[in-house]
Amino acid sequence: MTSKNHESDVAFIKALAELLRDNDLTELEVKREYAEDDGLTVRVSRMAPAAAPVAHVAPVAASAPAPAAAIETAPAAEAAQDPATHPGAVTSPMVGTVYMQAEPGSPAFISVGSKVNEGDTLLIVEAMKTMNHIPSPRAGTVKRILVEDGAPVEYGAPLVILE
Repeated sequence: MTSKNHESDVAFIKALAELLRDNDLTELEVKREYAEDDGLTVRVSRMAPAAAPVAHVAPVAASAPAPAAAIETAPAAEAAQDPATHPGAVTSPMVGTVYMQAEPGSPAFISVGSKVNEGDTLLIVEAMKTMNHIPSPRAGTVKRILVEDGAPVEYGAPLVILE
């Protein structure tokens, strides 16, 4: 941006921050062009609160101590079930809305148990009115579909588990 001050920029940035908060987004980037050599690029982001692992232990009678093994293994078991850490997870390359088929009424691209080849379309993520086909990174079988048709997704969110 040149030395020319744009008073509306502060209001614009505040509006972006409100948009981020109101739509529960984690990041938003916008580029504004004023003239050929004058513009503004703004990235507004916020850190999502990290969920602390919680051990769930059934209540035990006062005379018996809580089993230590149950408390220690609960977070490990929860981490093992996290689809984002699965080696076959296909994650979203962008923020957008997921569509499971090319158009309403047509069959879904994939279903649980489907065999896919590398490059086959798994689903579509719409971002800024652009339909982005998400290709399979490798051949395999669809074990789990972690999103629903029409659901919003964040960058890096797991979409599908392939094995």
